[in-house]
Amino acid sequence: MDADALKRTWAQVAAYGDAVPGYFYAHLFLAHPETRDLFPVAMANQRDRLVKALGHMVSNVDHVGDVVGYIEDLGRDHRKFGTIAGHYPAVGASLLATLKHFLGSAWTPELAADWAAAYNLIATTMITAAESVESQPATWAGEVVSTERRGMDIGTITVRVADRYRYQAGQSLALEIPQRPRQWRYYSPTHAPRADGTVTFHVQLVAGGQVSGALLRDVKTGDKVRLGPPIGELLTLPFDSEWPDLVLVAGGTGIAPLLAVLDQVAARHASRGSGPNVTLYHGVRHPWGFYAKPELERFADAPWLTVVYAVSDDPSFPGRQGLIGDFAAADGPGDGRLAMVCGSPRMVEHTIAALRRAGFDEQSIRAEKYEDPFTQQPSATGVQAATPELARSGAGQGIQ
Repeated sequence: MDADALKRTWAQVAAYGDAVPGYFYAHLFLAHPETRDLFPVAMANQRDRLVKALGHMVSNVDHVGDVVGYIEDLGRDHRKFGTIAGHYPAVGASLLATLKHFLGSAWTPELAADWAAAYNLIATTMITAAESVESQPATWAGEVVSTERRGMDIGTITVRVADRYRYQAGQSLALEIPQRPRQWRYYSPTHAPRADGTVTFHVQLVAGGQVSGALLRDVKTGDKVRLGPPIGELLTLPFDSEWPDLVLVAGGTGIAPLLAVLDQVAARHASRGSGPNVTLYHGVRHPWGFYAKPELERFADAPWLTVVYAVSDDPSFPGRQGLIGDFAAADGPGDGRLAMVCGSPRMVEHTIAALRRAGFDEQSIRAEKYEDPFTQQPSATGVQAATPELARSGAGQGIQ
C-alpha cells in the first residue's frame, strides 16, 4: 500500500468539508437502508464523525500498529450500536464510493486497491476484536437512582447497573439515555461499581450539546439507560502489583476518572494498611469549578493524600493562580512517582510538557487526550486518544 498516496488523497477529499459526510451517508442509506437504524434520528452531531474517523484511520494505516489496542477497543465498543460483521462491507463500499466521487479522475485502479486493502485491515481488526467478546453483553441496562446539580454547568448522575459490570477505575464508558436514543456519549465514572451496583458520572454542559443538556435538565430518577463496555487502560492501576506514589493532575471535569483512582488507592490502604502517597492537583478557570469537593472530603483525614487547587482565570481568587500543570511541575521531578493527567487536549499537552521539564521521564507520565490518535501520534508517554466517534466527556474544556 502507498501510505503517502492514502494520506494525500484523504486530505484532498476532506477539503470538501460537509459535502463528504453528506455524500457518504446518502450512498450508505440508499444502498443499505437497514443501516439507518444504527444511527440517531438527529444526525447533526453524528454526520461527520464516522467519515472523519474512517478517513483518518484508513489513510494512516501505516501507524495502525501503534494504536491497534485502540482499534480493537473500537470494534468491541461498536457492538452497542448493533453493529455486526455484515455492516463493515457496506460502510467500506460507501467510503470508497465517496472517495471516487470527490477524487474524480485521480481515482485510479491502483489507488482504489490501496484504499480497499487499508480499510480491510482496519475492519478485520475491529471485527476480530468484537467476535472475541461475543459471549459478553454488548450493553448493560441501568436505572437512574439520583441526579444532582453542582453548579451552573455541572451535575452528577448516579446509575444502578442491572447486571455485574466489570469496570476498572480510570476507564470510560458510553452512556445512552432515553431522551436521546442512539446518541451515545462517553463519561468516566468517579468510582468502580459499589456493592449496590451503582456508578456515578460527572456531566459538564457543552455548548449546543444535546446529550449533556438532556442529562442535566431532563433525566430523572427511574429513567432507564444503557451502558456500553468500559474502554481505556492508560489511567488504570494494575491489580496484582505494587503501586508507585502518584501525581494526579486534573483540569475541570477531568478529575472524574482520577477520583476513581483515589477511591481505589483508599481501598488498598484500608485492606493492606499501606499504599502509595498521592498528590492531587485540580485546576479550574473559576472558583465555582471546584465542584468535586464533596467527593474529596471523603479523604480529608487520609495522611497519604495532599490536594492542591489552582484557578487560572480569576485574579480575585485568594489561593493559587495559574495553570495547574505548572504547579504540579514546580513540586519537583518524578523520583519514581507516576503522573496521571486528564483534562482538555490543551491542558494535557501543557501539563505533560511542564512535567517533562521538571524531570519526569516519558515512562512516568500517563494521559489521555480526547481527540484523533492519528492526528496526534502516540508517544512514549502513553498519550492515547479517541477518534471523533469516541469523543468522551469528563475532560474540562479550555486550559486550566
